[in-house]
Amino acid sequence: MKKIKLFYFLMPMICMFSCHNKENDFDASGSFEAVETIVAAESNGQILQLNVEEGQQLEAEQKVGYIDSTQLAINKMQLKQNKKAILSGRPQEQIQTDALKKQLANALLDRNRTEKLVKGGVASQKQLDDANAKVATLQSQISAQKNSLEITNENLTEQGNTVGVQLKGVEDQLNKSIIVNPIKGTVLTKYAEQYEMAMVGKPLYKIANLESLNLRAYITGTQLPQIKIGQQVKVRIDQGEKKYKEYQGTISWISDKSEFSPKTIPTKDERANLVYAIKVKVKNDGYLKIGMYGEVLWSK
Repeated sequence: MKKIKLFYFLMPMICMFSCHNKENDFDASGSFEAVETIVAAESNGQILQLNVEEGQQLEAEQKVGYIDSTQLAINKMQLKQNKKAILSGRPQEQIQTDALKKQLANALLDRNRTEKLVKGGVASQKQLDDANAKVATLQSQISAQKNSLEITNENLTEQGNTVGVQLKGVEDQLNKSIIVNPIKGTVLTKYAEQYEMAMVGKPLYKIANLESLNLRAYITGTQLPQIKIGQQVKVRIDQGEKKYKEYQGTISWISDKSEFSPKTIPTKDERANLVYAIKVKVKNDGYLKIGMYGEVLWSK
C-alpha cells in the first residue's frame, strides 16, 4: 500500500520532469509560411476562361484565362479609323504651292527680260520695279502658304498622336484582359469561376512558391547573440509518435525589433515577455505545409 502511494506521489514529478526536458530539447519553434501572391483581375468584364485549379502547378508568365474584351476591340478599331482619317487630311505642301511656284517662275522670267530692256533703254525703271514687286509678292505668298501648311500639318499630326495615345491605352487594356500568372508556384485558393463578372482588383486566385518555405519562429533576447543571418540550423517536424523528420535550414531574417510573445508560439524561455522573430528558410520535399509547426535547433 505504501509503494502504491509513493508511486502516485512521484508520478506528477516524473511527468513535470519529462515535459520540462521535452520543452527544452529545441531552441525555438514556430510555423511554416510562404510568400503568397493574390492574382487579381486587371480588366472589367465577364471571365470567359480561367484554367486554374487548387493544387495546380503554374509557371511564370503562363496564360491561364481571359476576360471578355469585345468592347475594347471595337473601340480599338474606331480609334484606328479616326487616326487614319485625321492623318489623311494633312495637306501636301508640293501640290498646294505648285501653282504659286509656277507663277513665281514666270515672274522671274519677266523680271529678267525687263532688266535687259531697261539696260537697252527700251523699258522704263518703273516697269522693272513692278516686275521686282511681283516677284517679291509671290515669294511672300509662297512662304506664308508654307508656314500655314506646316502649322496645319503639325496640328493634324498632334491630333493623330493624341488618338495614338488613346489607342495604346486600349491596347494595354486588351493585354490586361488576358490573365497571366505572375510567378511559378502552386495555386492555394481559387476565388472566381468561369462566366462570373470580374472587376479591376477582384481576386481570382492565390498562389505561392512552395519549393522552399520559411519557418517563422520566436527567440528570447538571451538567444539573440547565438544566431546570425546565413547560419545553418536544424529544423524538425513531427513524424509519428515520438519521431521527428529533420531538415537543413538557413536563417534568412532576424527582426531588429522585439515584440510581445505570441500566445500560440512557445519559446525556449516562456518567462520572457519580449521576443524576436526570425525566419528559417527550408527546402521543401513536399512534406512541409503552410501552417505546420516546426522546431529549430542550433545549440550543441
